[in-house]
Amino acid sequence: MILSISERTDIVGFYMPWFLNRLKEGYVDVRNPFYPKQVSRILLDQEHIDAIVFCTKNPIPLLENLDKIPFPFIVQVTITPYMREIEPNVPSKRKIIETVKKISKMVGKDRVYVRYDPILLSKKYTISYHEKMFERLCQELENDISRVIISFLDIKKNVLKNRKILNLTPFTKENIYEISKKIGSIASSHHLEVSTCGESIDLSEFGIVGKGCMSEEDIHKLVNKPIKFRKNKTRMNCNCVDTTDLGVYNCCSHFCKYCYANYEESQVMKNRRNHNPKSSLLIGELEEGDIIKIKDTKQEV
Repeated sequence: MILSISERTDIVGFYMPWFLNRLKEGYVDVRNPFYPKQVSRILLDQEHIDAIVFCTKNPIPLLENLDKIPFPFIVQVTITPYMREIEPNVPSKRKIIETVKKISKMVGKDRVYVRYDPILLSKKYTISYHEKMFERLCQELENDISRVIISFLDIKKNVLKNRKILNLTPFTKENIYEISKKIGSIASSHHLEVSTCGESIDLSEFGIVGKGCMSEEDIHKLVNKPIKFRKNKTRMNCNCVDTTDLGVYNCCSHFCKYCYANYEESQVMKNRRNHNPKSSLLIGELEEGDIIKIKDTKQEV
């Protein structure tokens, strides 16, 4: 099993003590977001967990606890060039970059990816702006990471709610090709691989591959043993392997205006208040009537 920590919220940034407690206890519970009384219990041992993919905008809490992670892992750090009006609570990008460099020195560059996503266009965040900022990012990290992952902004509920703040320039095939050509060229000059995730458009002519953010090849290199993979079926045009996400929607306090997983700030604050670092669940507690099943087995407890 591959754990995702997490595509639904920034567990590393906001809930690292909880995750470390779950490692000590040896299991974690995850509610089904569509059927809340159904709870999956995931056993956190070598028999059940093959690897972890950490996804975060703030890797600092992970840096401080790398020695406590008992499974092979890859770190994906999102570093985007947006200001406070779009990413109000993301830490200093300078601190994030310095932390990425430190993690790379400790675990190796092949286990550290940067996500430059989502890419959005506006009068402020133009193609030339992205070109300049992407060049700067690659200059900073060319010796510390193995890959950059990009994607283009999807128009989800939160984007529509914040459309006045975002003031978007619509994507066209032409401007996607233009920015992709620049990104591909810059990455190549710094000897970095670029891949897309969840995109249907073919950008291979610009040196950008559509392998996803977590491929079978990535995991095989990481764990060095044969694993039978299932494809991720939750997202269209996704070439990633299937992962088990420990996160919960609407509990990330970065409050990024483009986020697909957090779209109601009042609910985020409510969920944060219901977080107990000692609970088996990220948000709330187990309740009477919950149906708990061991992940990938029929056993009930």
